[in-house]
Amino acid sequence: MSLRLGPLRLGLIGYGAIGKHVEAALRSGAIENLDLVAALVKRPRPGDGLLTHDPERFFAQRFDAVAECAGHEAVRSHGQRVLESGADLLVTSVGAFTDTALFDRLLAAAKANGKRLILPSAGIGALDILSSAAVGGLDRVTVTVRKDPSAWKGTVAETLVDLDALTAAHTVFDGPVREGARLYPQNVNISAAAAIAGLGLDRTRVVIVADPALDTHVVELEAEGAFGRFFFREDVAVSEENRKTGKLVAMAMVKSVRQLASTLVVAA
Repeated sequence: MSLRLGPLRLGLIGYGAIGKHVEAALRSGAIENLDLVAALVKRPRPGDGLLTHDPERFFAQRFDAVAECAGHEAVRSHGQRVLESGADLLVTSVGAFTDTALFDRLLAAAKANGKRLILPSAGIGALDILSSAAVGGLDRVTVTVRKDPSAWKGTVAETLVDLDALTAAHTVFDGPVREGARLYPQNVNISAAAAIAGLGLDRTRVVIVADPALDTHVVELEAEGAFGRFFFREDVAVSEENRKTGKLVAMAMVKSVRQLASTLVVAA
């Protein structure tokens, strides 16, 4: 077994709500044995040398792992290069893998380079139970995502209903995860993660609801199979930086990054 000398070297793709929380956790000492080397952003920003909008400058660094927290396009543009550069890749924008060719290409790159494609739990819990249940066989998995109408602005939901005029909960999508995650790429990455952990993108159902009574994000995960049945529900506070995501996503990413370099790994 080869041993790594020195702290794990981490790169970030994206430096919004999630990336800033990871850096803050490092500064506070909440993450040990890890150095944040560089963060790749879309546009030039003032910074202390950590941030760069130049992919060539970013990939000139040596990373042990790179965490993507920038959206589907970032996975498409940079995911394969991360793995081929010799780093593990953590993907939060799991909905990008509704593109089967992209998923297969990244898996092949990970295998060819002896690296890992890691899908963190991010905004949803119970993936450990779901992936365990899948070993014995699953019959049905449904993910229901409920958010206030403002979270669905800028999506196809605006063409289906007047979000500002809603007075009751309205279902804007009910169907397979592959289509739901494609139509709502910023909102339901969690459903794609559940699908990959369980029955797959085409057999996992996602129900997407705009609910004016909510000021939080509610996610429900229900599964049945040879193991029996389970039901999971979370009701999480909304991120101040981005109303399309919950505060839990950044917290969970800190946990996942911390476990990369930790001698104790819980709920792997």
